[in-house]
Amino acid sequence: MSALEQALGPAIEVVAKATRRQFTVEYKRKIVREADGCKTPGAIGALLRREGLYSSHLTTWRAARERGELAGVPPKRGPARRVSDPRDKRIADLERESTRWRKRAERAEALVELQKQVAALLGTPLATETS
Repeated sequence: MSALEQALGPAIEVVAKATRRQFTVEYKRKIVREADGCKTPGAIGALLRREGLYSSHLTTWRAARERGELAGVPPKRGPARRVSDPRDKRIADLERESTRWRKRAERAEALVELQKQVAALLGTPLATETS
């Protein structure tokens, strides 16, 4: 160890990437309870300075408490599960079938029109239901 290192103290190591602070549910509940108990002006600010927190932390944690997320039960992650109604499936099936039949009917009408045009070009009358 050189004299310079002894005079300055140990070398300070800089962390390459800062890590995000994570607070436990118990800590959040404790801070929200303390903040709710603050009655004098500036007491909440002093609490936040003492704990090294921001007012946005307190706002977010109070909203989480109102939603019941600080009750100790971890919230379920991911999208909410949709409860499917069997009627919706039935409606979708009927719409699909209706579309299929509609396309089939349009195709049949187009074929009849084509037959009429061919008969007109060839000069042969089409057979009617009465003949």
